[in-house]
Amino acid sequence: MAQDGRLNGKTALVTGAGSGIGKAIAILYGREGASVMASDINEDTASAVAAQIEDSGGEAKSLRTDTTSEEDVKAAIQTTVSAWGKIDIVVNNAGIGGPQYTWEQVIAVNETGVYYGCLHGLQQLIKQGHGGAIVNMSSMMGIIGATNPIGPGGAGHAYHASKHAVIGLTKQFGLDGAPHNVRVNAICPGWIDTPLVDLIKSAEPLLEWTVGGTPMGRLGRPEEIASVALFLASDDSSYVNGTYILADGGWTAK
Repeated sequence: MAQDGRLNGKTALVTGAGSGIGKAIAILYGREGASVMASDINEDTASAVAAQIEDSGGEAKSLRTDTTSEEDVKAAIQTTVSAWGKIDIVVNNAGIGGPQYTWEQVIAVNETGVYYGCLHGLQQLIKQGHGGAIVNMSSMMGIIGATNPIGPGGAGHAYHASKHAVIGLTKQFGLDGAPHNVRVNAICPGWIDTPLVDLIKSAEPLLEWTVGGTPMGRLGRPEEIASVALFLASDDSSYVNGTYILADGGWTAK
């Protein structure tokens, strides 16, 4: 744990912390001094991430959470409070995408799950009375549509709809939290090298479309998104609220 970490003394709940961007966020938060509740629907991967943080000198616990369940999300927040006496940061990162999921499944995780995290996270932060930060995971597909070489639907109709919804939730909860010094912001990643893009990497035309269409000419790394999440959780972003930050290698600038 960094002695001069940017999150020293803070406690954070990170959903979807078992892999990809969520894992990178949890590990970076731990390195920067936060006590981290690594939450994931996969209990084993969440536990492994918590162990990795502790092995590096940080403090972490793990928890199985199904973010489509309001009771599970409430319990995750309360478990974090019980562990360390408070919660300062809620990262609503859990998300799914791909043709293997139904509309209902994608909306339940990507939209409803974020809503539960914002609702109950904000209530707890207001109750505590010392402010805090909520970081939501949207996507560049939350502000644009897309035409891909395979066929219609872009990144998936439900995916686009759910990630657009996260932007709306972020703005409204940002307004709700502002009088209480609770900042609510979102990150809109582009194509990041995580399990979520495994399907793309296995199809040459899609990989060519994603990498070739990104002005920086490469996939992003989970750690690059984690750095944005660190900024939004730290005091460095003390006047940033109700908005989103794009981290897409220039995709939406075209």
